[in-house]
Amino acid sequence: MKLLGSNTSPYVRKVRLALLEKNIPHEYVVDPPTEPGSLVLQVNPLGRIPALILDDGFCIFDSPVITEYVDSLNDAPILIPRDDPAAKLRVRRWEALADGIMDSAIVVRNEVLRPPEKQKASTIVMHDTAISKALQYASELLGEKRWCEGDVLTLADLALVSALLYLDLRFAKRDWRSSHPNLKEFFARASSRRSVITATTI
Repeated sequence: MKLLGSNTSPYVRKVRLALLEKNIPHEYVVDPPTEPGSLVLQVNPLGRIPALILDDGFCIFDSPVITEYVDSLNDAPILIPRDDPAAKLRVRRWEALADGIMDSAIVVRNEVLRPPEKQKASTIVMHDTAISKALQYASELLGEKRWCEGDVLTLADLALVSALLYLDLRFAKRDWRSSHPNLKEFFARASSRRSVITATTI
């Protein structure tokens, strides 16, 4: 299978982490849809990344759909609980929370890249506030646990570390570590994993 993406997309990184954690053979191709001739535009009608092309040519798009498919391919490890509906719901909610942080961070970044006279301060404030609230919620939810679901790594952790990595990439001056020391510890723990090191090496 072939994963199309870019090295700066947090959604692509989340999918890469899932593939790497589960040791699923794949080819990662840097192919941003903004580039002329991008394969993404041919296989994904939405023209977005990540896009996962299976060996038979079937294309899967949207990161939550891809991660669910990837997790179904083997049981080592299981990233989305299968026998406990409540646990599965918690993991998927974590993913939604992390994706929401990514969503708002991208909106803020795109807004501040506009000429100053065209920027919408209300949009920046709204999404910046959403990021702050989401980080506070994540910190409270994580508590003193090693991973989001306790002692076992799940998709929740891969999504959360992807969101935090993106904040560091695009908003280096945002000091979320001081405000949320448990997220700082979580980030250090997650960042030491081989999958994260591989997925952050450009």
